Amino acid sequence: MTLREVEHETTVEAPAEEVYRLLADVENWPRVFPPSVLVDHVERGEREERIRIWATANGEAKSWTSRRRLEPERRRIAFRQEVPAPPVAAMGGTWIVEPLDGGRSRVRLLHDYRAVGDDPEGLAWIDRAVDRNSRSELAALRTNAEHLTHRAELSLSFEDTVEIRGAAKDVYDFLNEARLWEERLPHVAAVDLREETPGLQTLRMDTRTKDGSSHTTESVRVCFPHHRIAYKQTTLPALMTLHTGYWQLDEVEAGVTRATSQHTVAVNTENITAVLGEGAGVPEARAFLRDALGNNSRATLEHAREYAEARS
Repeated sequence: MTLREVEHETTVEAPAEEVYRLLADVENWPRVFPPSVLVDHVERGEREERIRIWATANGEAKSWTSRRRLEPERRRIAFRQEVPAPPVAAMGGTWIVEPLDGGRSRVRLLHDYRAVGDDPEGLAWIDRAVDRNSRSELAALRTNAEHLTHRAELSLSFEDTVEIRGAAKDVYDFLNEARLWEERLPHVAAVDLREETPGLQTLRMDTRTKDGSSHTTESVRVCFPHHRIAYKQTTLPALMTLHTGYWQLDEVEAGVTRATSQHTVAVNTENITAVLGEGAGVPEARAFLRDALGNNSRATLEHAREYAEARS
């Protein structure tokens, strides 16, 4: 069997301890790494853990479970996929963070992998995916570590909550059935929803803005009936370099559901003037995103409330 071993690296203008923390804290991976959509702990010990990862590879949404061993004193994290998704037969590697002078870090990302049936086409597919994702992940790690160290004001997280006198299942159904949003939501102009794997969706949507124009976004959504839908936009509006979020549904008492929409975004400073005009800066961009995303989320939750309460 052909075992491929590859290495990628980058230099980060941030302390090694901060970079290692970003790698160790997997819940924040969707905010750091473009391919990552959602990461959850399955098991968690002091140094050993199992994590479930939903991510994109070569434009396809996939999911797998990995084991990790953390060595904070050496700033190393070894990982190994338990049941890889075809065409991958085996996949593992190591993150290594090395301190450099001047508060900088060197990050090395090692991979070793095999293809199912030792298939050359499968191995070539993995080569492309590993190379693309590794370069993307290291660039994103560098950017996000440096932003968190030097430009924390570019990130924004917020949520909106609506109390609904209806079942969580009915609210979930409204949010899950996004293919019907063109009929149900005034701000949605067009929808294309694909779900080849149950609970793992790709949602392409044209959204109307206040001035009558529209923009196109694409998201990968991970659905957990009937309480949570987590998502990450893979095609973004011009004013953002990142947009992740989730819909959370909690039954606070019989027949009453607390529905929450959460967003985490990063401002694309290169497009502030083009979108908001001369004189606008990061504060104006943050306010615009909070208003625009919050309004759409609250509108969606209000329509979900009407849908669920009509079925109570």
